Amino acid sequence: MPTPHYGQPRYRVIAEELRERIESGAIPPGALLPAESALTAEFRAARGTVRQAIAALREAGLVATDHGRGTYATIRQHERGLDKGSETETQQRQVPADAELAALFAVELGAVLVEQQSVIRTSGAVGTVVRTYRLFQTE
Repeated sequence: MPTPHYGQPRYRVIAEELRERIESGAIPPGALLPAESALTAEFRAARGTVRQAIAALREAGLVATDHGRGTYATIRQHERGLDKGSETETQQRQVPADAELAALFAVELGAVLVEQQSVIRTSGAVGTVVRTYRLFQTE
């Protein structure tokens, strides 16, 4: 558990710790953050405090939350750490689940998923391609 930072609201301390994990790659893009219950136990904080920390990360563009799926790290956090000659291009589309994705998400073959692909280029050359998938949610 991190050392308390006196004078800072508790949610900011938690948000900063999670930010460091995301930016270091300990929580990679597309990976789910630990459940609220796990974070409340780890940080010995109230559920509302943890939610406030996650809201701060969401506002900063470091995480996104999907109803029924949870909160996951987004690709945008890496843009700050890229070289000045680097750029990120992100595309999103709906795709049918193939056999492997259907098994992972426990859905029927052909179920609609959202695929997000981020291509990171440095000096014009592709350095990294990250593809994340999530269930398509109709609201």
